[in-house]
Amino acid sequence: MVGNLFYLIGGIGMFLLGMELMTTALRDAAGSQLRGVLTRFTTTPLRGVMTGAAATAVVQSSSATTVMTVGFVGAGLMTMPQALGILYGANIGTTATGWLVSLLGFKLKLGNLALLLLFPAALADLLARGALARAGRTVAGLCLLLIGLDLMQSGASDLTSFLTPESLPGSGPGGLLLLVGLGAAVTIVMQSSSAAMALALVMLSGGAITLLQAAAIVIGMNIGTTFTAVLASTGGSVPMRQTALANLIFNIVTSVLAFPMLLLLRPVFDDATQLGDDLSVLLIFHTGFNLVGTALFLPLTGRFAGLVARLLPERETEQLFVADRSLLKDANAALLAAQSGARTIAERLFLALGAGLAPAPDYRRIAALTPCTRALEDLRAFLSEIRLPPDRAQDIETFSDILHQIDHLTRLLDRARQTGNIDTLLHDRLLRRSALGAGAALRRSGGAVGGVPEGKRLERLRLLIAARRKRHRRAMMLGEHAGLFALDQVFAHTDAMRWLDRVLHHAERVAHYHRAAAARLPAADAPPRAETD
Repeated sequence: MVGNLFYLIGGIGMFLLGMELMTTALRDAAGSQLRGVLTRFTTTPLRGVMTGAAATAVVQSSSATTVMTVGFVGAGLMTMPQALGILYGANIGTTATGWLVSLLGFKLKLGNLALLLLFPAALADLLARGALARAGRTVAGLCLLLIGLDLMQSGASDLTSFLTPESLPGSGPGGLLLLVGLGAAVTIVMQSSSAAMALALVMLSGGAITLLQAAAIVIGMNIGTTFTAVLASTGGSVPMRQTALANLIFNIVTSVLAFPMLLLLRPVFDDATQLGDDLSVLLIFHTGFNLVGTALFLPLTGRFAGLVARLLPERETEQLFVADRSLLKDANAALLAAQSGARTIAERLFLALGAGLAPAPDYRRIAALTPCTRALEDLRAFLSEIRLPPDRAQDIETFSDILHQIDHLTRLLDRARQTGNIDTLLHDRLLRRSALGAGAALRRSGGAVGGVPEGKRLERLRLLIAARRKRHRRAMMLGEHAGLFALDQVFAHTDAMRWLDRVLHHAERVAHYHRAAAARLPAADAPPRAETD
């Protein structure tokens, strides 16, 4: 009994690992094309539904699609109403995984074939490059998924000795509601509705639960799968949180609508059990109530978006720089205020980029950079009103230094929004080290923008990466001639290295001009002044 339980637990773990490998490989293969499709083909809610369903079926993860969509909204690439169609479609697309598991794992029973294919797939992943490596990783993930499913089925073979339909909550409305909650909890813990669905299919096929109980658990999974998107939106901008809230409301309402359907379809479930086709009926039910929910919400997308905006209103944008016009009477005080504002913007930008260029990249800070745009506009307008007498050469030089900071901060802000380059850098073994080094330097500089050690470190790192960029570009071009790299890989890698080079250049220039201005306005940077000479 204990051995079977270990098989079940290990099988779940292997299924989760296989799903993660396959999803990551498919998402990498889709790459920027998937991002482009999600942001481009959402002109109408219906097109958004089709795009979301197709994208989720391709990457085999509704969580990946919803989290990506929430990030796009936060980055300003699409509006919250545009994102709603994708969220509807993601719920439909995620049902494809259940059909895949049922066909390959239960109907065709390809577990033994998966064992045979795992070795060459793993070799392709480890030894090959580019598309062949991604294909090997995808097949390896699918093999692990099927092997894990076999282990789960083996482990569940004696499950009925201590877990039976009678030991679970009853088939009345109250008991079924408890099972809905159980399904939501299991999905939140596993962080994968696909793995939770596979577990439900295994338990159903082993007789540990009835079809009615499995259907109630599946309804709960629809609610539990929203947890990842809610977590991803935490700390993000208001549009990000609105999108996550809309996803949660949509899934809850869809589940609420599915519950009465569950009670009405009880005779159908009983007939299906007698015919021995429980798995197909469960999958049809899962797909069906998601289609019904989408059909109901789709015509009301505009009103739904308005409701979400009222529930979570977008407050006035956070102000990083407050232009106090009374300071304009004293040019020196006005320059001090402008220098302080530039420092605040630089800190926010450096830390956001540092968080993105990290071993576990976090794009939420980058998505929340909207206040920097307004702050730079306010800072420009404020500087344009400062009047300096021609005989105050030192103040004119300080004014020029602040203008240089604004110029480089503006360019750095534009670079920060190009997160696709970060993905390219961090997913390449040769480029990852440079990217992580740059991220660490930016995080340190974010706490001491005008510090001499941080500025020199940025300058040394930029020169190092500039030299490395030239070598890497030449190596990629030679590799393309030799057939080792595809042309789009060469462009993606050279663009990413150029992006990193320019990011460090702008950051180093910001630090340089900030330090120069602070030397003439020591009160603007009192904390780090002890580090400078």
